Amino acid sequence: MPTESHKKLPRPPVIAILGHIDHGKSTLLDYIRKTNVVATEAGQITQHLSAYEVIHKDKEGRERTITFLDTPGHEAFSAMRSRGISAADIVILVVSAEEGVKPQTLEALKAIKEAAIPYIVAINKIDKPNADIEKTKTNLLKNEIFLEGFGGDVPYVPISAKTGQGIPDLLDMMLLVADLAALESNPDTEARGVIIEANLDAKKGISATLIVKDGILRSGEFLVAGDAMAPTRIVEDFLGKPVREAGASKPLRVIGWNKMPEVGTPFLAYKKKPDAGGAARNYIAPHEVATPVSAENNEVVFPLIIKADTVGALDALLQELGKVFPDRVRIKVLQKGTGAVSEGDIKLAQGVPGTVILGFNTPVDRAAADFASRNGIMIQQFNVIYELSKWVAEEFQRRRPVEKTEEVVGRAKVLKFFSAAKDRRVIGCRMNEGMFSVGQAVRIMRRDLNIGTGSIMNLQQQKADTKKVESGEFGADIKSKIEIAPGDALEAFVVVER
Repeated sequence: MPTESHKKLPRPPVIAILGHIDHGKSTLLDYIRKTNVVATEAGQITQHLSAYEVIHKDKEGRERTITFLDTPGHEAFSAMRSRGISAADIVILVVSAEEGVKPQTLEALKAIKEAAIPYIVAINKIDKPNADIEKTKTNLLKNEIFLEGFGGDVPYVPISAKTGQGIPDLLDMMLLVADLAALESNPDTEARGVIIEANLDAKKGISATLIVKDGILRSGEFLVAGDAMAPTRIVEDFLGKPVREAGASKPLRVIGWNKMPEVGTPFLAYKKKPDAGGAARNYIAPHEVATPVSAENNEVVFPLIIKADTVGALDALLQELGKVFPDRVRIKVLQKGTGAVSEGDIKLAQGVPGTVILGFNTPVDRAAADFASRNGIMIQQFNVIYELSKWVAEEFQRRRPVEKTEEVVGRAKVLKFFSAAKDRRVIGCRMNEGMFSVGQAVRIMRRDLNIGTGSIMNLQQQKADTKKVESGEFGADIKSKIEIAPGDALEAFVVVER
């Protein structure tokens, strides 16, 4: 197994398509599949994977691969988002040019923003008689989707998934966004990626569809996803053809899992079966780390792997750590033992986000140190028990959950609209309750619906600038991309951490 590599190569983008029902997600995927996959092969796709590859010539005439998730919006996206990992590199948000933003559009947008994935808006159905692209752009703006040329940097492409109009431009845009993201893979590292689907076949057994995000998956290896494991003896591409080796961004089906892997779970390839088996046996479900264990006290888990030079030292460390009782955080010892920190320890830590490896009077193997450095695994070494327990206590405090709540500190009604320049709105208001201060954040409410936010840049009362207003009528300069109209309400709020 290579212990050191800096070789990085560009990899194709993986695309997910999200949006409101009936806005054309499936039609768009069908059109792309039928026109960008070799005709003799395109018909085979639907019988196999929920992901597939297409070939598109870029503006320079180069043939480039794009991988699509063929089950847009399915449970994998939510599962991956909750675990801080996503199979998709770019999302296409489909919005109808007839209907504009709908509830599921906003749900998809929330998912995209939480996952911090770049996205492109596809304004679909431009062939329809009631299509209105400009109205749709305005509607997107009102819902805080700031397109290029409309106060933001979100690229957009008008298309018709039915006729194909604009779809080559959309594919070009996908490649442009991918190039800007500088997607890369290391061909010399262990294959890793995400499970996007799993099922049980009465004849073949348990199979899983996965996307390779880094490295190269090879025949003869062993995959571990959570506590599920599979040999890479039977691997198929998106057309159902056998594969012996596959690089990054490839959609594959692996058959022969010992149990059903969970959708959204990261997988990692191992060269040796004992290493893979150990990782699967020691797996701790991510929800124990990433989310509160107890809804009542918002407790989270701090996962540790502890290595010491002797059994006596190990017992003393565990006893000392048992004295640390921080608020809403508890220790979870994934593995303990004597001897040097090994590559196996690092691989175990990889499977549980947030794990720290503690070494006491013991070295770190060279290969393990290199592997940990490449994969962002924290190793802390000590030779004094007190210093180790002190560091753990301080790390506890850093990991202690912080609850953030918004508290409304003032409400006012908008009486007049005076002027607007770029993202500044000058308005006249009347204070209803509380207080407004310069610099505060405000919510813009229209008929009890939150239509956006802004911040108070300046306040005037009785023709004089003031830092705060507590009653009466006043003028306000609000920084916001949202249009503010008479009859709207403003709510000033502060974020309080507890």
